[in-house]
Amino acid sequence: MEAAYKKPEQEQSGWKSKSSMPSLPEVHQSMNVPKKAGFFRKLLAFMGPGYLVAVGYMDPGNWATDLAGGSQFGYTLLSVILISNLMAILLQALSGRLGIVTGRDLAQACRDHYSKPVSFALWLLCEIAIAACDLAEVIGAAIALNLLFGMPLIYGVILTSIDVLLVLLLQKKGFRYIEAMVISLMALITICFVMELIFSRPDFAAVAAGFIPKTEIVSNPAMLYIALGILGATVMPHNLYLHSSIVQTRKIEPTIEGKREAIKFSTIDTTIALMLALFVNAAILILSAAAFHSAGKEVAEIQDAYHLLGPMLGTGAASILFAVALLASGQNSTLTGTLAGQIVMEGFLNIRLSPWLRRLITRMIAIVPAVIVIGIYGESGATDLLVLSQVILSLQLSFAVIPLVKFTSDRKKMGVLVTPKWMIILSWIVAVVIAGLNAYLLYSTFFG
Repeated sequence: MEAAYKKPEQEQSGWKSKSSMPSLPEVHQSMNVPKKAGFFRKLLAFMGPGYLVAVGYMDPGNWATDLAGGSQFGYTLLSVILISNLMAILLQALSGRLGIVTGRDLAQACRDHYSKPVSFALWLLCEIAIAACDLAEVIGAAIALNLLFGMPLIYGVILTSIDVLLVLLLQKKGFRYIEAMVISLMALITICFVMELIFSRPDFAAVAAGFIPKTEIVSNPAMLYIALGILGATVMPHNLYLHSSIVQTRKIEPTIEGKREAIKFSTIDTTIALMLALFVNAAILILSAAAFHSAGKEVAEIQDAYHLLGPMLGTGAASILFAVALLASGQNSTLTGTLAGQIVMEGFLNIRLSPWLRRLITRMIAIVPAVIVIGIYGESGATDLLVLSQVILSLQLSFAVIPLVKFTSDRKKMGVLVTPKWMIILSWIVAVVIAGLNAYLLYSTFFG
């Protein structure tokens, strides 16, 4: 495959070095796209990568921040979820564009543009972000197993490592099997929260008002901390690396028109999937606000939410649905997190290892810290760690967002498919807002 793979010279002109191997070579361009087909049939062929990305936007880290935000501040932070989701759609669209046009994932693009020390530093920061993300995912799945079956958290964390074998098994059968499993679990999560909203009977006028941004979010340090946690849980740095890779699983025409069509359908796929993620995130916060904030109860831990939901909503099914959705969310996120870890390690370091060994390394980066943390803090500190992990993700965002916007705005790298000016302006505004909010958070934490 290495000898057969070669990028057009036009695409190489803006890069300092050349990438010799495709991203995720075992599944690269493994899925055919019909050349002569209608709009919906072609859209179906491109649908999948957006949902793998959307999984990261409804992982257990989101649950912790959304539950905390809803129970403490009611519906106020719904506007943060909406704005974060719109930012995510924009940035993921850029990520997909980068992969389709240049044939590089974001990690490869950084390696082919920056010096070795800078690339190594970016890789290290990205690994920290993935570790924080995986920490949230494995702890979330472990909490769900504990709630449903009484399994100790430490055993639940170890059990989630089996997803390495699951990804390998599904990928051997074809990448479509991974996408099908992820979409099925997302459907289960969505159904669970539709039922939860029916049980909780929220104030829909207050819900609508919650989507309007308010200045108190920035002026209140406690609210800002949760808001940044929501931002970090929504716009996730490792998803930008993941998306730029998995869009390349489609075998598209290597022409300008073929790539332009792929960008269009990829953007539609991403937008639909992330709107579904918006519904789930908003539903978690609405459920928390309706069940807990209105009763004056501040929920500090996911376990508390599980135990309180049944009595407060008048049905035990509410607690069971909550835990089932959490388990599906955690398992889904570990699948995509494993893929992202492989993409980042291969892209930045150009390391070629056996698939099982690559995934074992990326899983251990998450499993070992989770075991240590639970061993030290026990079950009581698990939710605090979930919120903290999302703030860490938020602080890492700029190191992925700025290179992404920079590359996709560069005509030498993107050619005629360079990002339109209006998207470039919006993207830089988003990048500056993210960097500014994170700087404010750091200042408030250490000097406020």
